[in-house]
Amino acid sequence: MSAEKATQDHNPSLSLTESLFPPPKAFGSGAKPALQYRSDSPCWDCVFSRNGKWLAACFGAPETCVRVWEQKDDGWQLHSTLEGIHTKTIRSIAFAPISANDVIAAASFDGSVSIWELTNDQQNKEWECTTQLEGHESEVKCVVWNSTGSLLATSGRDKSVWVWETFLDGTIGGSSDNDFECIAVLSGHEGDVKCVRFAESHGQWGDGDEVLLSAGYDDTIRVWAEDSGDWYCALVIEGIHADTIWSLAVAPGSGRMVSSSADGSIAIMKNFTILERREMFPDQSSCSNGFWKCVGKLGDAHSSTVYSVDYAPARAGHGRIASAGGDNRVQIYREVMGSTSDAPLFTVDSSLQIGHGDINCVRWHPSDGSILCAACDDGSVRILKFLV
Repeated sequence: MSAEKATQDHNPSLSLTESLFPPPKAFGSGAKPALQYRSDSPCWDCVFSRNGKWLAACFGAPETCVRVWEQKDDGWQLHSTLEGIHTKTIRSIAFAPISANDVIAAASFDGSVSIWELTNDQQNKEWECTTQLEGHESEVKCVVWNSTGSLLATSGRDKSVWVWETFLDGTIGGSSDNDFECIAVLSGHEGDVKCVRFAESHGQWGDGDEVLLSAGYDDTIRVWAEDSGDWYCALVIEGIHADTIWSLAVAPGSGRMVSSSADGSIAIMKNFTILERREMFPDQSSCSNGFWKCVGKLGDAHSSTVYSVDYAPARAGHGRIASAGGDNRVQIYREVMGSTSDAPLFTVDSSLQIGHGDINCVRWHPSDGSILCAACDDGSVRILKFLV
């Protein structure tokens, strides 16, 4: 699967529409401060809320915080700066996929995860830290919710993946207490676990509704399944990348998974059923799980580390993939004619260079397939417009 040039009759575009920088600070006092400056803290992660109303981003030292913007008629306006909880870099954030209330999880290098909730005061809405989850022995690198908000997964430098059962108001069994309980600590990786993502099980992996995917410094992807409440490693995918795997993304419906790596490549994997696995590998006729297999690869997706990859949501209606990396570029890929599920073909639809530092994350808007956000090393969040 190679990155082909777009055909002449197809001219999509990717452009920068808004740059969100930290608010300026000042030295001195009075009406005209002696000096104004902006924080040089890198922006590590950014994400839209499920309804698209909020945009959150997290930042590293020296000004460790989460900033939340609200969508207004004239653009994104800074609503809140969430700080005072974490003592080190905040590396990952995620909005809970529930409609009852707005909840953010933030993972930090101080080994903890904070849970922030938006108050119900209509006149003065504020984000409050209501819970702090502890357990990881060192830096927490990633946090993610499952599709219903009933589970939260975290991963870290201690080579472990933690699964938390959540009892958020608006979820099954939830309440206003919003309790969390660790139900599994998963070991097996031989290095930092950079990324975790949930995917639908479709009855092919244990008896749970979803599986958990993890990847990281040991260049492997692990598939964790649930059976009678116990989580186990159902599959280890290796030999796909030659260096650290930084990011995973799951296609709508979980038929495909995309991974990105420090080797500059992006891999496409297909989710096979138990029956398909038995047909492919007759010696595995007794297997009881599905199978993920790499069916294509963009070997030169970026000229440097590919830090982030994201699949457009189903409501976007176009099935594109976005990637961002250390070459300061965001790229959009589309599947082309002649592509099949077993041999996918993709082309670079559009590419945009942003600033002069790494782009650490790129995310699609949850419903508008023309909007993306990107987290940059220069401390900014960039809003991008993609026109098909």
